[in-house]
Amino acid sequence: MALPNKPKGEIKAIRDPQVEEREVDILIVGGGMAACGTAFEVKKWAGDKKILLCDKAAMERSGAVAQGLSAINTYIGDNTSDDYVRMVRNDLMGIVREDLIFDLGRHVDDSVHLFEEWGLPVWKKTDDNKNLDGKKGQKMGSLKGGAKPVRTGKWQIMINGESYKRIVAEAAKLALGEENILERVFIVELLLDANVENQIAGAVGFSTRENKVYIIKAKTMMVACGGAVNIYQPRSVGEGKGRAWYPVWNAGSTYTMCMKVGAELSMMENRFTPARFKDGYGPVGAWFLLFKAKALNGLGEVYVASDAAKKELESYAPYGTAAITPTCLRNHLMLFEMKAGRGPIIMDTVSALAELGKSMDKKELKHLESEAWEDFLDMTCGQANLWCATDTEPEKKNSEIMPTEPYLLGSHSGCCGLWVSGPNEDWVPASYKWGDKGKIYNRMTTVKGLFTAGDGVGCSGHKFSSGSHAEGRIVAKSMAQYVRDHADFTPTLAQSKDELVDLIYKPVRLYLDNSAYTTDVDINPNYVKPSGMALRLMKATNEYGAGTATYYQTSSKNLEIVMELLSVMREDSEKMAAGDLHELMRVWEIYHRIWTVESHLRHIQFRKETRYPGFYYQANHPQQDDANWFCFVNSKYDPKAATWEVKKEEYVKIIPD
Repeated sequence: MALPNKPKGEIKAIRDPQVEEREVDILIVGGGMAACGTAFEVKKWAGDKKILLCDKAAMERSGAVAQGLSAINTYIGDNTSDDYVRMVRNDLMGIVREDLIFDLGRHVDDSVHLFEEWGLPVWKKTDDNKNLDGKKGQKMGSLKGGAKPVRTGKWQIMINGESYKRIVAEAAKLALGEENILERVFIVELLLDANVENQIAGAVGFSTRENKVYIIKAKTMMVACGGAVNIYQPRSVGEGKGRAWYPVWNAGSTYTMCMKVGAELSMMENRFTPARFKDGYGPVGAWFLLFKAKALNGLGEVYVASDAAKKELESYAPYGTAAITPTCLRNHLMLFEMKAGRGPIIMDTVSALAELGKSMDKKELKHLESEAWEDFLDMTCGQANLWCATDTEPEKKNSEIMPTEPYLLGSHSGCCGLWVSGPNEDWVPASYKWGDKGKIYNRMTTVKGLFTAGDGVGCSGHKFSSGSHAEGRIVAKSMAQYVRDHADFTPTLAQSKDELVDLIYKPVRLYLDNSAYTTDVDINPNYVKPSGMALRLMKATNEYGAGTATYYQTSSKNLEIVMELLSVMREDSEKMAAGDLHELMRVWEIYHRIWTVESHLRHIQFRKETRYPGFYYQANHPQQDDANWFCFVNSKYDPKAATWEVKKEEYVKIIPD
């Protein structure tokens, strides 16, 4: 049960917190769409096994869907799973795990049908091709029953989604039981078994609402805590510095916790730098796809149709010359215009609404204009506020769009994450599936018993919200099977209770031992605060690691510099201090961010090409090099030796062009 929000002031941290120890069969770490999928599905397959879910926030509003959405971006419908693989493969410049994508494609619609059954309003098409949104669409029947959704593209369907996450979370809670859920509990370290090599055995974390540490033993575990934001400096500054496209509570925890116990990562060089409405970060997808708006350069030209743009795309064939231009290359064209002095880039909302309005009466036109606002109110309220503050009526005034700072994720138009096993089927290459005791476990990482889903799964982008939920359900079945197959396994932790408490509360004890030394508790020679470390991290990555400061460009020398800076930061992060529970949460988030972005930059450093122009550029290797680098890049951190290994992994094509 979620505790109420805190009264004025943060909860002070104490030296010796309470300790609660638990032992379960299945542990779910996270509370977003993937975790909700697992929570909804797992009891059907696990029976009477002990299950626990830990969410850093409250499930009703946690994860990337917290604020709501105006569209579900992955719905197969009349398409095929083969075509879904082709779409994802093209958008991610050719290198993807086709087994994982196909597997998801054949399951994702079932989750969407469940969302509608649970009460999510899905837009429908009438027999005369009109759009019905909200409850009006219900009279056309359900998607499962054959009703036609309103498509904004080949894969997207429109919804009224302000309460999307609340609906999905309610179903998850009812299925799992609230007695099996801990909210406001931040799991920060995973623990390997003391006796069985490379076997997950537990996790440790703390409450953000009371001074309590949780030590949890588990036979199997799913970690899905989202991707990473604020690893690069946002474009907004001052009081708006927290404004970002991806929710700020995503701190790379999935990647850091799993890599630190030895789980293999893949394609961590891939990042997503979405084009969004400038300053407010409002989504542009509905404007391009539903409203049919065009992007203009500063000269008023539709630059994507220019001869210069076509020539530029030809240099990235076959992806640049494909029927659908990949997301990173669309970004590349924006940057191409801006660098040539033909910026800024403008979304022509005025012409788009005027063109649509030609076939509408006044009532229909007014409804269309309200949909333009609702697109933001469903998912990015700040953009609607900005339009109000700048007297922007989209039917009268155009808006600027701009690429954001980079993010790391595996569910949107990015594919970084963990190297996981595919399904146990004959068509899946042997190198893409593995397990334990002669069994294959779908979505298991290279650590036995450790699973992931959603943003955690690498090489398999374009899952979005519905795909993350479906993947969580896939994992639920795999974990239930794993528990049954390992009924004789008893997890044993190498660390004592006191050692784990000291690990978690070390920043608090450091603060209490030294804070009285100075008149200002934030300035002290014996420790650093997480707020300062965050600024330090973002400055280093922004300037040397291909951030907005350099038009997303880095070089071999810049990567050497930032790797050295990160090494020192990791050392200094051991001196982070926290005086209250909110600050303790920030300490651990920064710790996770430093590890995550280091893995990201190690991968860029290893890959001697620019695979994703528009997302990042390696100046010493500015072109794609399919002859040498048409492969996955994987990395593994050895927790015993404290060393990294980065290597190539073979790409296997399964679905023909």
